[in-house]
Amino acid sequence: MFKFVLLCTLAVASRADIGEEDGVLVLKKSNFEEALKAHPNILVEFYAPWCGHCKALVPEYAKAASMLKADGSEIRLAKVDATEEADLAQEYGVRGYPTIKFFKGGDKESPKEYSAGRQADDIVNWLKKRTGPAATTLGEVAQAESMIAENEVAVIGFFKDAESEGATAFLKAAEAVDDVPFGITSNEAVFSKFEVSKDGVVLFKKFDEGRNTFDGELSKTDLLAFIKANQLPLVIEFTEQILFIFIDSEVDDNQRILEFFGLKKEECPAIRLITLEEEMTKYRPESEAITADNIIAFCTLFTEGKLKPHLMSQDIPEDWDKNPVRVLVGKNFEEVVFDPKKNVFVEFYAPWCGHCKQLDPIWTKLGEKYQDSADIVVAKMDSTANEIETVKVHSFPTLKFFPAGDEHKVVDYNGERTLEGFTKFLESGGKDGGAPAGEEGEEDEGIDVSTHLGLVCFKAQSFYLPF
Repeated sequence: MFKFVLLCTLAVASRADIGEEDGVLVLKKSNFEEALKAHPNILVEFYAPWCGHCKALVPEYAKAASMLKADGSEIRLAKVDATEEADLAQEYGVRGYPTIKFFKGGDKESPKEYSAGRQADDIVNWLKKRTGPAATTLGEVAQAESMIAENEVAVIGFFKDAESEGATAFLKAAEAVDDVPFGITSNEAVFSKFEVSKDGVVLFKKFDEGRNTFDGELSKTDLLAFIKANQLPLVIEFTEQILFIFIDSEVDDNQRILEFFGLKKEECPAIRLITLEEEMTKYRPESEAITADNIIAFCTLFTEGKLKPHLMSQDIPEDWDKNPVRVLVGKNFEEVVFDPKKNVFVEFYAPWCGHCKQLDPIWTKLGEKYQDSADIVVAKMDSTANEIETVKVHSFPTLKFFPAGDEHKVVDYNGERTLEGFTKFLESGGKDGGAPAGEEGEEDEGIDVSTHLGLVCFKAQSFYLPF
């Protein structure tokens, strides 16, 4: 009996070691496995205290935890300070922040990468799809009405036979979409309420025309294309290529999007035409007046190939070459980095980037080390305010080496971000830790934008790009 009581006491004490903050479990290496045993389905965020993305996620992550608790769900949310728990971060391949992984069924060997948005609803919907049916069965009209009323976009499959090929294809499509709730019904009253007479799929939304009815072949591929084409608000087809997008510059969460497109809040309202294929290219109209005629003329010039890309540049600082780390801007970039007698090592950074702030003291020491060098220059450029046609930056910090000579070669640095690593790289002429331009290493903080072409108006209403 004494042994039994002692074992129970130890088990309770172990379980009590798992702390919580706002409903989110606080995990460490010492309690990680215990947490997986206690909570078989658990979403874990690996974060860094200084990371801007992580700080922005905190309220939404806590809200998602609260929503799951209110629903009576056994799914738990947890977090790990990866700067303190380096062994755990390394074990699960954490290379940037936040990294979010879902451990299902207590399986710690192969967690699934979280792939949806960073709003509470996105998190909850993604988790529900990973642990339950991809589509909610709607047996009553009230259930269908509730799903439509509670969501900006909802997709409902109407199938008289829930085992049919069409219903199967619909469920496969539902499994592949994380940010939209799906429902499926065979109920005649639901068919009648929404005026559906035969098997089909309807996308309901609180904008534009209100609903779209799928009229193609019921296959996973075609259904996904239908959903993608109709789920976004305020996107109007202008030609076969150009989409109009509105972004509310007054919304705090959109400031990073403005910065990504090279705009400041005080410059709005404004328009930029942006291509997002292999590389992002921005175009700026000559006139700042936003009128229908000006917009049509601007788009016409683009389709005729008569527009030149708009490249940002700050003015050259008077003391740009007075400090150990030279300060580059768009206006002096090529003159400095393509000097045939100099080997130039450049950090492309963003002022808000946590990784860049962490690198800054090391980069300064590197500049001091080579301050009196006759042929090595250490420099940096704020890539949120300066753009170069010949160099595309996809993440921060990006480190590139421009060796001396007339060939204008560019070498990406992929080695350790330490003073020793940088020194070996420079002393080896860009070989130890380098790779040909284009073979970039890990992607750090940044905004990932994935579509093809858009005319963006930073004004009246909100449209969130994924990041």
